[in-house]
Amino acid sequence: MKKKLGQEEIVGFALIIIIVSVILLVFLSFSLRNPKKMEIQSYEVEGFIQAFLQHTSDCDDGLRFLSVQKLIFSCDNNDVCMSGKSACEIMNSTLKEISENSWKVGEDTPIKGYQLRINSDETEILLLNEGNVTQNYKGAVQDFVKRGRNYQVSFKVYY
Repeated sequence: MKKKLGQEEIVGFALIIIIVSVILLVFLSFSLRNPKKMEIQSYEVEGFIQAFLQHTSDCDDGLRFLSVQKLIFSCDNNDVCMSGKSACEIMNSTLKEISENSWKVGEDTPIKGYQLRINSDETEILLLNEGNVTQNYKGAVQDFVKRGRNYQVSFKVYY
């Protein structure tokens, strides 16, 4: 009689394990089927602009290496860096590298594209586009003035 009770308990325990495993597989399949989309927040875009404006570039003006914000002013004045490259050329390559490393664009990523635009008064200094433009985007604008000229940096991330 004791042998039969032990076998029934083992069968019951095995059934409980099988039921729990099936329930876990169902939850796992739901979580894998509906991946959560990462949505870009406005503060991330604003923070990105603030961060890259303070980034130190490779442009040396003889005294120090210029931040991207100062590089924008130098580019607008058509200055040349100590390396012989124009300030605009270094600004373009620096901002392209920063943007590509910060915002991974692709069809299998949440970010579908971005646009970086820098204007001085009514003149466009820089326009960087990457990826696709969609109707869903987050953007930010940073304005500043130097010597009576208005500068505007705008950045949009499309998702």
